[in-house]
Amino acid sequence: MKHLLSLALLLAGVVTPVAAQSYRDRLPEDEVMYFLLPDRFENGDPANDAGGLTGDRLKTGFDPAHKGFFHGGDLKGLTRRLDYIQGMGVTAIWLGPIFKNKPVQGPQGQESAGYHGYWITDFTQVDPHFGTNADMKAFVDAAHARGIKVYMDIIVNHTADVIQYKECQTGPCGYRSRADYPYSRRTSDGAAINPGFAGEQTMTAANFAKLTDFNYAYTPYVPEAEKTVKVPAWLNDIRYYHNRGDSTFRGESSTMGDFVGLDDLMTEDPRVVAGFIDIFGGWIDRFGVDGFRIDTARHVNPQFWQAFTPAMLARAKAKGIPNFHIFGEVATGDMDVALLAQHTRVDKLPAVLDFAFRRAALDTVAGVQPTETWGTLFARDALYEGGETAARRLPTFVSNHDAGRFAFFARQANPRLDDATLLKMLRLAHAMMFTMRGVPVVYAGDEQGFTGDGGDQDAREDQFPSKVASYNDNVLVGTTATTAQENFDSTHPLYREIAQLSNVRRAYSALRRGRQIIRNTADQPGLLAISRIDPETAQEVVIAFNTSSQSLEASVEVGTAITALTQVMGACPAVVSTPGQLKVSLAPLDFMICASGEAR
Repeated sequence: MKHLLSLALLLAGVVTPVAAQSYRDRLPEDEVMYFLLPDRFENGDPANDAGGLTGDRLKTGFDPAHKGFFHGGDLKGLTRRLDYIQGMGVTAIWLGPIFKNKPVQGPQGQESAGYHGYWITDFTQVDPHFGTNADMKAFVDAAHARGIKVYMDIIVNHTADVIQYKECQTGPCGYRSRADYPYSRRTSDGAAINPGFAGEQTMTAANFAKLTDFNYAYTPYVPEAEKTVKVPAWLNDIRYYHNRGDSTFRGESSTMGDFVGLDDLMTEDPRVVAGFIDIFGGWIDRFGVDGFRIDTARHVNPQFWQAFTPAMLARAKAKGIPNFHIFGEVATGDMDVALLAQHTRVDKLPAVLDFAFRRAALDTVAGVQPTETWGTLFARDALYEGGETAARRLPTFVSNHDAGRFAFFARQANPRLDDATLLKMLRLAHAMMFTMRGVPVVYAGDEQGFTGDGGDQDAREDQFPSKVASYNDNVLVGTTATTAQENFDSTHPLYREIAQLSNVRRAYSALRRGRQIIRNTADQPGLLAISRIDPETAQEVVIAFNTSSQSLEASVEVGTAITALTQVMGACPAVVSTPGQLKVSLAPLDFMICASGEAR
């Protein structure tokens, strides 16, 4: 009885689940992450809405009624909402890029703004639309005071679109390969220049110094008004860019082509490597941030990451940050674990965003794929550098700002889906994210039932009152509210569900650091059961999910030493009547969490 009372108090947030420790001591797999774009979260200072600029939206980038422009969210607003974030049990905030951006870019009639943060001109300053460097320091300090880590979203693949090509004044520039347009056929000393070819030892400062003619593919130039717009100053030199035209995202163009017109950096050049180590090392030194999410990581040559990652880990360690978390974006719409794992083995990235997890969740919870899909996914954890141990550090997610929200795709796959059933699907998907191996990432707005209209701009709704018509006509899940209202409701059923799952995850170290065993899967929708085993105590936590629209009763294999279980969430049987066998009964789209022994 005492045990059940303690657990109830824990889940209510009344007691501390683990011994007090510094937030710096937590491992990456201990965290619950919350990802947000500051422009779309909360407006704490309307005075910076236009970023200190004057004129119409094509000058300032500010138009709160257009989904592709700045809306007014900022760092002061985010800091003001830390109570709300902490109330979900969040322990790490992944902050969308806050660096100074080119306010507006794009062809005439197709312009949009850098509200998302991925069109950087100044890598050393906070964008004025978001506030100041002092506001960033105040936010990080306030988060740290609560034991919440801060992960910065960083970019090294490209900068804003500043470099132009004389041959492409009226349209896009197609990619021009090294085979058709060599860097230089021969230099004055008779040596060939082919920077970026990993099969030759050409990635040296001496070799790059030989490259003096930059018109090898196109004739690049920078408009007079933008010649010094990039900071640090070395970024204004066209020699440090590939200048080969737009990527096709295939072959060599994947790492050497401009990302939809954005200036693609020559990350093979040692000067560029050293420059970015200095830039982002500076953010660690000045602000004490706890990790980096790396945008477009797959579009940078592996040798860059092999140098950059250990330099950042060393810089963090010197700052007193022993568990600095680095994870790269390797975007894929498929369950392509080999692609994801390649970047941990070849690039030596410590972790990557687990796009394959998202695909499996969509296919089995929102779709009708068999639960053995999960068995297939987790069997491939061996492909990651470090195997299943490394897989426990992969950030897992079901929604994000690029791919779109889980609720949108669930409705797309099930046109007659009612609100109550969609709410169950969202509960189930988040339960999987919080209890399976990996680090759960909640995308801001999911906890308020946001649905979106697709990916990219259509999935970037405001949580403060929105003026975007295409957001405000969405039917949210689990509420009668719309995005035209403020959405920071701590009584929303999904907010409460995430808070409870966070508490459970914090209470049981098996769910954070434990080895995962697949107990049951099926060749159809229905039962999926897993066990997580505490590495120190061997405590077993059993989780069973029902992905089907029908109730089920089944037997789940458990450890033979288990005779009794604690009901953590859901209708967990209290007694194991037969050694090694647990009888479970689950309603449609439901789950249960059971544990042997005490919470710890």
